[in-house]
Amino acid sequence: MKATRLNDIETLLEEQNTISINRLCDIFNVSKNTIRRDISELEKRGTIKKVYGGIMRAQNNIPEPFSSREIKNKHKKKLLARLAANLVDDNDIIYIDSGTTTMHMVPYLSEKKNLTILTANVYVINEAFHYPQMNVIATGGSLYRPSNAFTGASVLEFLNGYNISKCFLAATGFSIENGATNASPMEGDIKKYLTANSKTKILLVDSTKINHVSLVTFAKLEDMDYLITDKDLPNEFKQYFNEHDVKLITP
Repeated sequence: MKATRLNDIETLLEEQNTISINRLCDIFNVSKNTIRRDISELEKRGTIKKVYGGIMRAQNNIPEPFSSREIKNKHKKKLLARLAANLVDDNDIIYIDSGTTTMHMVPYLSEKKNLTILTANVYVINEAFHYPQMNVIATGGSLYRPSNAFTGASVLEFLNGYNISKCFLAATGFSIENGATNASPMEGDIKKYLTANSKTKILLVDSTKINHVSLVTFAKLEDMDYLITDKDLPNEFKQYFNEHDVKLITP
């Protein structure tokens, strides 16, 4: 499928940074004309740049490495994760998104009964091993190293079979005008699906991301039921949330 191939090309670029047209033809067993059409579409997305004989990742689309993001504002992120865990009830079926904030939720969920966690987040999968009472279902997919999470069309196909009561989403930035944004189109597709197909949507964002806009918008802020952040927001955000019935949670 074309959509799968486009996502797979983006995944290859995360691993190799550059790749030739001939190599893409060999990998996907398609003609150069087909690959050139794919390249044109990926150029429109802004995720790749053409170079002689092949393609490379667009420089403005190279996410900050997971290891450096994970250590930033760690205390704030754990605080937000604890607040988010308070919204989880016994018997819930929840999705924990990729991200360096949502991943800290697991220890705060240890007292919940009959909890099912769906996730593409490798950290969440590993952390849940310490809590045998948790029912954890991993999506599978292609490993996207900048977020330490699985991505790809197979993740969307997998999620289609589950009824998610609450999803806990992360974002690279958020604003009233651009909504919740993310640096990766592949992750953005998953977040869009979760926003459209979960009963309750919760966004976790620390205050450093206010009015920061990243590559793709995956949801309007009004699509969320809750927004959790570490400090009070400017008045225009509070007014917007009141008008759209979005509940703001702060410490």
